[in-house]
Amino acid sequence: MALVLGNGFVRGRKDAGFIPVRAALGGTMIYHGLSKLKEEENRQQAGQMFEQIGIRPGRPLAIATGIAEVFAGVSAVLGFLTRPAALAVLVTQAVAIAKVHGKKGFDISKGGFEYNLALMAIATSLLLAGPGVFSLHEQLERLVEGRGPKRILRRARPNALLRAIKLVK
Repeated sequence: MALVLGNGFVRGRKDAGFIPVRAALGGTMIYHGLSKLKEEENRQQAGQMFEQIGIRPGRPLAIATGIAEVFAGVSAVLGFLTRPAALAVLVTQAVAIAKVHGKKGFDISKGGFEYNLALMAIATSLLLAGPGVFSLHEQLERLVEGRGPKRILRRARPNALLRAIKLVK
């Protein structure tokens, strides 16, 4: 995708800034999610840990958390369904802070919530701003809009599919 010139400066560079942000959040969430899902032993350990901190039933909720984290990570990396992915990050990290890290304080070296807070800040920025121009979502949106006069008409009066795609951006 070419950078778009507007008012004498390159508009695309702001959207290009979302790429490393999405990659960092996505890679982190994929790693954490897969660590809960990879092997039966991992699922069992995550379930036991959930039970110990008062989240019951532990194993099914640990698996659901792993799935949510992998979904959030893949979605962030691709830039598709970014806002639902950001919500998943916010929920999982808020629970992590409330149940595990909050009582240990801010300092990550003491098991605190410093890192969780950074992930939540990244997720909040993606929730507010969306994935940016350099994303799978943007490409799908352009594909559905079409080209030429059809695109102008669809932007003025979007069909149900285009409205749905814009809604979950």
